[in-house]
Amino acid sequence: MAADRVDPIHQFHINTIVPIHVGGYDLSFTNFSLFMVIAVVLSGGLLYWATSGRRVVPSRSQSVAEMTYEFSAAMLKDSAGNEGMRFFPFIFTLFVFVLMANLLGMFPYFPTVTSQLIVTVALALVVFFMVMIAGFIRHGFRFFKLFVPSGIPVALLPLVVAIEIISFFTRPVSHSVRLFANMLAGHITVKVFAGFIFSLGTLGALGIAGAILPLIMVVGLTALEILIAFLQAYVFAMLACIYINDAIHPGH
Repeated sequence: MAADRVDPIHQFHINTIVPIHVGGYDLSFTNFSLFMVIAVVLSGGLLYWATSGRRVVPSRSQSVAEMTYEFSAAMLKDSAGNEGMRFFPFIFTLFVFVLMANLLGMFPYFPTVTSQLIVTVALALVVFFMVMIAGFIRHGFRFFKLFVPSGIPVALLPLVVAIEIISFFTRPVSHSVRLFANMLAGHITVKVFAGFIFSLGTLGALGIAGAILPLIMVVGLTALEILIAFLQAYVFAMLACIYINDAIHPGH
């Protein structure tokens, strides 16, 4: 138990709750699976509870829910225009889920779902394939105009097209790694300084006095991590909005 308090990687271990094996594949229900379900249920439950009254003069909870709704709508509208609002349910769900998953990870002994690369990759691939499917449904093969920016000299066109294609197909990588890396690095840093506090606390009065600085760092880093939890949810959803704009206006 003492080693778990010091080990900064222990919080990212995947532990099987219900073992499930199908055709040689491990589909077990894990602690991270559980917290993804909790994030979905908690998000839906809080939004339903906050808006169930629908008061003319909103309560604090209703105000927060409405601000989250309006913030997501403004983010999508500013990035993709009015035509992009048909994707609002997806963007709102994506933003709220990532935000809730990030915030749940701030509680002690709660795993941070978005610190697992497989989770962020799955979310990024959903965005990627949705953009491709929506683009082809809307524009057909004209969707390939996305790779041919207007106003490019003919001599540079092959190089620019190659760069645009590579950039497009590597989007899921940058989209997923950004969220994963920020959440992973932040939580490791907090855990390292928390480990200093625990280790120094075992050295008696002198060690306890020396633990004051790491304690201050943990408090400051925790506040920063809460800010990053909001910021990374915003960045992840904002990039999805920008990619949706490419599906709507591939030639721009």
